[in-house]
Amino acid sequence: MLCREIMQVIEASYPRKAALDFDNVGLLAGRSDKEVERVYLALDATDAVIDRAIRAGAGMLITHHPLIFSAVKKVTDEDFITRRVIKLIRNDISYYAMHTNYDVLGMAELSEKILGIKDTEVLDVTMENENGKTEGIGRIGSLEKPMTLEECCVYVKHRLKLGSLKVFGDMGRNVSRMAVSPGSGKSAIAAALQKGADVLVTGDIGHHDGLDAVEQGLAVIDAGHYGTEYIFIDDMKRFLNDKLPVLDVITDPVIHPFQVI
Repeated sequence: MLCREIMQVIEASYPRKAALDFDNVGLLAGRSDKEVERVYLALDATDAVIDRAIRAGAGMLITHHPLIFSAVKKVTDEDFITRRVIKLIRNDISYYAMHTNYDVLGMAELSEKILGIKDTEVLDVTMENENGKTEGIGRIGSLEKPMTLEECCVYVKHRLKLGSLKVFGDMGRNVSRMAVSPGSGKSAIAAALQKGADVLVTGDIGHHDGLDAVEQGLAVIDAGHYGTEYIFIDDMKRFLNDKLPVLDVITDPVIHPFQVI
């Protein structure tokens, strides 16, 4: 089927208008009239991912994070970002990104289910749909039962299938109200505090942000940017297999971008 037909199916559930203003989503390189039989799914359009998509014979690459985020003034092989764009076009791969539109309409609810949070509400409201339902970044709700922060860390590692994570807070403290904001969650700290969270699960938390959160009564579990968002890959595979069974959908292997030694 044509790339544009695949895009129409995706955007019926994850419309581009749901993306935040700063974002860059949609078809970012290649042809909308490309005939696509095989789709490759990944979190990021790195050189290694593009090479794997080429070897897999994919006609379309779909990632969560946009390869082109800021404006570019030239497309040459002198820049590592535009060099990837050239590689995609030379290999006739149409490249599509679905970032904060998926965060709002997919990732938030998916994270809630994976972490087993009950009685949830949107953590950071960004829109209201046509039925008047609020949507947005992250979720906040109650854990099945109270646990210590140390027990919560083990629980999160198990649920997200992680080898390690970072935590700010008193490991003996009891927590029962959890907020989750997949990806880079510094901006979610204020909302988590405002809505009474005991612990926030997110990624990319710096030293001062973590200390400041704890001083205000919020424990923070930093499960990593990749560690909280790689769930996009399998979720979109299920979506495409359900909506477009004619497509062959290949997923990038789960490869965390750094190691803890």
